[in-house]
Amino acid sequence: MKIPSLASGYDVVVLGGGVAGCVLAARLSEDPGRTVCLVEAGPDYGPRQQDWPGKILDSRALPREDVWERHTAFYRIRARVLGGSSCINGAWNTWGSHADHAEWTHAGGARWSAGALEPYRLRAVERMRLRTVPDPELSDWARAALTAARELGYPEVDMGTPGPPGHGRPLLNSLDGLRWNAAFAYLDPATRARPNLTIIGGALVDHLSVRAGRVTGARVLLDGRPVTLAAGMCVLTAGTFGSPAVLLRSGIGPAAHLAETGIRCVTDLPGVGANLSDQPGVFVPLTPTDGLNRALAAKESAGELYVSRMLIRAAGEFCPDGAWDLHLLPTAGPPLFGSLPPGQYEAGVSAFLMKPVSRGYVRLRSADPLEPPAIDPGFLSDPAGRDLAVLRTGLRKAEALAAVMKPLAGPAEAAPAHTLPDSRLRERVGTYWHPVGTCAVGPADDPRSVVDGEGAVHGVAGLRVADASILPTVPAANTQLPVLAVAEMLADVLRG
Repeated sequence: MKIPSLASGYDVVVLGGGVAGCVLAARLSEDPGRTVCLVEAGPDYGPRQQDWPGKILDSRALPREDVWERHTAFYRIRARVLGGSSCINGAWNTWGSHADHAEWTHAGGARWSAGALEPYRLRAVERMRLRTVPDPELSDWARAALTAARELGYPEVDMGTPGPPGHGRPLLNSLDGLRWNAAFAYLDPATRARPNLTIIGGALVDHLSVRAGRVTGARVLLDGRPVTLAAGMCVLTAGTFGSPAVLLRSGIGPAAHLAETGIRCVTDLPGVGANLSDQPGVFVPLTPTDGLNRALAAKESAGELYVSRMLIRAAGEFCPDGAWDLHLLPTAGPPLFGSLPPGQYEAGVSAFLMKPVSRGYVRLRSADPLEPPAIDPGFLSDPAGRDLAVLRTGLRKAEALAAVMKPLAGPAEAAPAHTLPDSRLRERVGTYWHPVGTCAVGPADDPRSVVDGEGAVHGVAGLRVADASILPTVPAANTQLPVLAVAEMLADVLRG
């Protein structure tokens, strides 16, 4: 692979070609006087949709091919492809509550408020071609869930705005079954044709080059060989698991942990890799009736079956007024994991805890960039047991929804999930796959903080972080749209 400008380097090197990386590379290269290099560990399938794998293009499924580790814990699944998680996720987009943005404003300043982020939210909605789920994509199950939600008193709400608790359809980056990912949206042929933009696929970031407290570039493994990319500024967009790992390998992080792994400490930042927050959930299985199985089979044969197309945002007992801290997600279709005989489908309702107080961490196992980091999501680990209590509340609400939908699917278990002993409930915990917080935004005197409100790393010049890892708390939402909006905002900050 030819890498131009190695001698002189680049004005900006964006390290990580996920959702945020695509935004930053596209926006920063709009200035023809700025040279930009985007580095992605996974493949870049190019500007033509016909060159992309069918499983990535098909928004009816959750592909698991272009990921970092094929056989890993469910909570560690992460994309390794240009476009990042937008290539393998459910193509859903929702927005958080006003309470979320109050938390963010407290940590990052006025530019993190709901009002300040609104133009960037709209910009992302337009660029990603987001649209509400159309009627033809609703299965009999989804229609029944919408009806059941109304019967239970949940008002209809716009899932792409703050608003109150209620039910509705998410915004989709899916066009007639095509998963419209961030690489398509931001790195279109016209953008890729810019002479000042270089995109390098198949390049794993090893560590940052730091001299006298300033980042001067990055060392990457390109097709297995080490290459140093000189840069006036590096923007780290390797994600909630990848960005702290790169910082740690660069000597930026908790001094004690760096000493354990034999890495010289450049800047002692205790918050790097800490504060990991993700949204745990539990699935309540149901037994579909023969009629529902037939209806789903007909929908699937027509190529129009999607596992889920509606959700409910609900409030638990600790939730602020007007906000929500639960998602209730009714699903019916082919199993996301495993298989069933032809004509048989999986149905159920999941309860997801959207605002957990528990925290986990990301740490290095060694300085080797090829060795996956150690990740502990810390699900339901808060000593007071608040997360477990709210999750049980969510399960009661999920079971109430399932009861209204009983004509289509009945209980598959003898005991209600919300009555299970703590140990049994913990065994069933899954994830919504929305980790954030491992390079959290906040003031320099906060030991949990890694970056300021503009994404600049505390105590290190020439370095920004601009992905989900900097969100100080997880929003009560799917994180793709919030990350797009924050990346758009930070792109404006860097453009000056």
